[in-house]
Amino acid sequence: MWFGAAAPSLAAGCQFDIQGEGVVSAVVDARTLRLEDGREVRLAGVEVVAGEPEDLKSALTALVGRHVTLRGDRDEPDRYGRQSVFLYLESSTSSVQSDLLAQGQAIASADVDDKACATELATAEAAARQARRGTWANSSVVKNAENPADILTRAGQFAVVQGKVMSVRQAGGTVYVNFGRRWTRDFAATISRRMIPYLEAAGIIPASLENHRVRVRGWVERRGGPRINVLRVGQIEVIGD
Repeated sequence: MWFGAAAPSLAAGCQFDIQGEGVVSAVVDARTLRLEDGREVRLAGVEVVAGEPEDLKSALTALVGRHVTLRGDRDEPDRYGRQSVFLYLESSTSSVQSDLLAQGQAIASADVDDKACATELATAEAAARQARRGTWANSSVVKNAENPADILTRAGQFAVVQGKVMSVRQAGGTVYVNFGRRWTRDFAATISRRMIPYLEAAGIIPASLENHRVRVRGWVERRGGPRINVLRVGQIEVIGD
């Protein structure tokens, strides 16, 4: 795995405040590293491709023994004591996450609120996806919205789903972006009405998505059919008519 792959023009996006530094001593799992002083850090902004965590874990072994700088917009650990950060090698201006995305070793999680950082990660992923690098060489990584049974194989996991929107309906405080006609069986993205102004500010008008091709990413839930709850603007993209 070669770190330093992200385009220099994108390198400034995730330059948050420095939260510390250290030397990587071990790879705990596909998103967690242990430092020599015992701290565990979690890679922010990316998710593991379902079914391929060992590939990402293997890629991260190239970081063992390397000195890293930890950057982030928050310094409190999660309930497991892990700090969620962006990692930077001494010799690189791009984050480890951008490098992983640029080489198709990870998927952007779309849970980063900072616009510049989110753009950096999305652009790095798009380059790998268009070139079919790494995991994007596998056509099954992106699930077809017309195949709810296949999407449900990712229940409880992070997934990317795309297809043509059949209808958009609102019930109570929830907007349903339906990719099929059978709401009890087909795939849908759900959006809280409180999210609508944020999406519209980003140029995504949920009420206008009907008959457009849309890509959705997030955690798959089983609610009759498969569902992804859109909690961040970056989780939903219009990719064509």
